[in-house]
Amino acid sequence: MSGDDDQQDHTIADDLVVTKYKMGADIANQALKVVIEAAKPGVSVLSLCEKGDAFITAETGKVFKKEKEIKKGIAFPTCVSVNNCVCHFSPLKSDPDYTLKDGDLVKIDLGVHVDGFISNTAHSFVVGATKDAPVTGRKADVIKAAHLCAEAALRLVKPGNQNTQVTEAWNKIAQSFKCMAIEGMLSHQLKQHVIDGEKTIIQNPSDQQRKDHEKAEFEVHEVYAVDVLISTGEGKARDSGQRTTVYKRDPSKQYGLKMKTSRVFFSEVERRFDTMPFTLRAFEDESKARLGVVECAKHELLQPFSVLHEKEGEYVAQFKFTVLLMANGPLRITSGSFDPELYKSEHEVQDPEVILKLTSWAG
Repeated sequence: MSGDDDQQDHTIADDLVVTKYKMGADIANQALKVVIEAAKPGVSVLSLCEKGDAFITAETGKVFKKEKEIKKGIAFPTCVSVNNCVCHFSPLKSDPDYTLKDGDLVKIDLGVHVDGFISNTAHSFVVGATKDAPVTGRKADVIKAAHLCAEAALRLVKPGNQNTQVTEAWNKIAQSFKCMAIEGMLSHQLKQHVIDGEKTIIQNPSDQQRKDHEKAEFEVHEVYAVDVLISTGEGKARDSGQRTTVYKRDPSKQYGLKMKTSRVFFSEVERRFDTMPFTLRAFEDESKARLGVVECAKHELLQPFSVLHEKEGEYVAQFKFTVLLMANGPLRITSGSFDPELYKSEHEVQDPEVILKLTSWAG
């Protein structure tokens, strides 16, 4: 992996870099559509995760075929988190699965990269919602709130603005719908091969997080994955004790692994995924992967993406998009198709300043 100094050249100031981002984004948007269309009552979450990952792998295999040295593929494995599950649910074949039913609030999260340039996206919807039978109540509140937070961010994440402006707008919008942003969740700047860049936007920080979080100004030619997670509950995401299946390599950590299974597993991680998040499902022998990951995670060679939950009975909605801060204005390259007619909330945004932002042109 190249160091930061090498990466300075590989920004969206270069047309080829923009092309690679857009190629990845097109595949991410198509993958999202494929998974959403397949998410019907009676369908298993595992099958949806497999479908999303297979689509991304197949489609990225068709671009830059002659340039063998260019890596491309999954930048974030397909996760399907339902109702009060906040994020990162992507079960293995050996894990308990979940079968979708009418009325489930579903969040689909995935990412694609072409030559290390990452396009992430996430979308929320309710299974079985139609214009004739729109979603009402708390599910509608939380989906509307999260969608409007994403729309506000598109207008606020632009050169010259501060990350704190986004955090404040999100809190106001969530409160208008009697909801809470999930505490401490981060949206990251993206760089080549780096899904968790140093500049971040924090959601609903605790007092300590507010003190510790670095204020930052958005600059031209930066790229961000803007990730909104809103809850009908207290906004506290807890590790539910479910098996973690998504990990990524931490390139800053080194350790001499003792177990042969761990060493074989880790060398495959480095060869196939480099620093991109991956799922244990991607390994031919799932049981060996489950064994090999333990020592790697214990010594922090791999960072876990834990499965998080809100309280039982609450609902969490997520929208995520990737935005390029071009010289002529922000360009959103990933998003799902949102139909406001399907969600009827009795609440609306109250803050005049936020309303002005939401009704202004994004760009």
